[in-house]
Amino acid sequence: MFIAMNRFKISKDFCQEFEQIWRDRDSYLEQVAGFKSFNLLKSAEHEDFVLYASHSVWEDENAFIAWTKSEEFRLAHRQASAPKGTYISHPELETFTSVL
Repeated sequence: MFIAMNRFKISKDFCQEFEQIWRDRDSYLEQVAGFKSFNLLKSAEHEDFVLYASHSVWEDENAFIAWTKSEEFRLAHRQASAPKGTYISHPELETFTSVL
């Protein structure tokens, strides 16, 4: 199993818009070999932002890499973007490989 997580620091003023964009988008993930599941996670509020994480589970790292090079990836990432001021910083990608 391989997990890919993007962490997003979102301005408190734009949380609803950010969540709506994720609700409305076509992810195309179900069409990609090796994809297992996806969740958008919301953390507790911090002083000036809310931490979110997109959490995708893959059969293995090769399946995830293939997704990042696929037409489905390109289609998923060309959709509506968040309004200016939504992101406090750039998303941070973290990946994990199952050891147990």
